[in-house]
Amino acid sequence: TPEHIDLVLDETQNLSRLVDDLRLLTLAEAGQLPLDLQRIDVGQLLDDVCEAFACRAAEADVTLSTECIDPLPPLLADPQRLGQVLGNLVGNALRHTPAEGRITLGAEQVSDEELQIWVADTGEGIPAEDLERIFDRFWRGDRARSRDAGAGSGLGLAIAKSLVEAHNGHISAQSQVGQGTVITCRLPVTPVAGTDET
Repeated sequence: TPEHIDLVLDETQNLSRLVDDLRLLTLAEAGQLPLDLQRIDVGQLLDDVCEAFACRAAEADVTLSTECIDPLPPLLADPQRLGQVLGNLVGNALRHTPAEGRITLGAEQVSDEELQIWVADTGEGIPAEDLERIFDRFWRGDRARSRDAGAGSGLGLAIAKSLVEAHNGHISAQSQVGQGTVITCRLPVTPVAGTDET
């Protein structure tokens, strides 16, 4: 029946995405993922991600905004991969933030060598004992939820971690149950003009 065909098509698409995610994660963890390094305007990148998720946030009645502490130096990074990191983080935050909540994408320079980008939400939060495991493959905090309930493949945060590390960066999480979560990516800034870029 058409209903059965739609179900089979949905599952096939889910499996295809899962295979693609696993391939990406394997390449990144093995250090074999090619990066198209470019000078990135971080503020523009955050605005682009915010715009991409604007409709989903509006449907969920969640306020999505950016917060950049100027001036920000450019990053030498792969814009597609870094956009994927932020997309994974925002998508995950949307699944865990109730109506009338808020998600903020922010960035600031923390030293001469590093810039940090964060995604903060006012969602359900993560228990302290689970924080160290959220970047593991297939880990889900609420095991009662399924992909049908919007839990995803369980690979989004693992992929984000691998892509950040591929840029010689570091990702971490802070959270309080009932108050929200902040995922922070610390990345090296672009070398100053006149230096060698590798």
